[in-house]
Amino acid sequence: MSTESDRITNGLLTVDGVRVRCRSTGDRSRPPVLLLHGIGRSLEDWEGLYDRLAPEHRVLSIDLPGFGLSERIQGKYTLESLARFILAALDVLGEHRPVHLVGNSLGGAVAMQLSILAPERVRSLVLANSAGFGREVILALRVLSVRPAGRRLLKNKSRDNAYRTERALFHDRRFVTEERLDHAMKVGANPGHDDVLLAVAHSLGTLRGVRRRWRNELVPAVAAQGKPTLVVWGAEDRVLPASHLEAARSAFPHARFAVFPQCGHMPQIEREEEFDTLVREFIDDVEATS
Repeated sequence: MSTESDRITNGLLTVDGVRVRCRSTGDRSRPPVLLLHGIGRSLEDWEGLYDRLAPEHRVLSIDLPGFGLSERIQGKYTLESLARFILAALDVLGEHRPVHLVGNSLGGAVAMQLSILAPERVRSLVLANSAGFGREVILALRVLSVRPAGRRLLKNKSRDNAYRTERALFHDRRFVTEERLDHAMKVGANPGHDDVLLAVAHSLGTLRGVRRRWRNELVPAVAAQGKPTLVVWGAEDRVLPASHLEAARSAFPHARFAVFPQCGHMPQIEREEEFDTLVREFIDDVEATS
């Protein structure tokens, strides 16, 4: 029988012939937690959580196919295709237990879709500034949904443009570090990056904003499952505004909610310690009721 180290080689996992970057830490016997990043992002967005979660959990994270440093999949990019790929990756990793899903932005929507496709494999949901609760979204993503205009926008591979993109994610500019800019430049050079970014933006949105149809189908279906859910938002999010939180409260009356003041689109970075504490306490409470 192959071991996990056999499956993950030089940080890469092969799923259905596609090589994707994968990170696995912690004790494999402990409850599994899967971290899912946002559109155009990578598993580095969870860097501060790995060591915090690892002592009591098996912690998994994956660069979604075509994002980060992963290869792309063939065919259409939809929430369903991304969620099915994650399920296949879990199979390759030998993880068939119900997983605690923690998703940021696009990752939150993928987590919800995964819960619909395989409810028995999802123990709980942590949705951090998640897509799915409103139409409003930053202008750049609306432009990317229109392929000709989006492709022109993506032609600018300068460091200044990378800075503007990173800056939009954080309330505090100090989080736009040289290290993050270096990594953003590396991710932007991924051969599949532009095509995948355009495909996902088009699938989920229009020039007017996030498409209503998939939101109206997905969110109520997930809410009806009644799974333990924690919804977190940064009050100063420029990508998906914190006003979406009211729709989340309405859709998930059974959920827990937390808002971080003076925080942008990625509370797991800007409010690392507080976010970690919330997530660990939430997962511990869910496990205690198992």
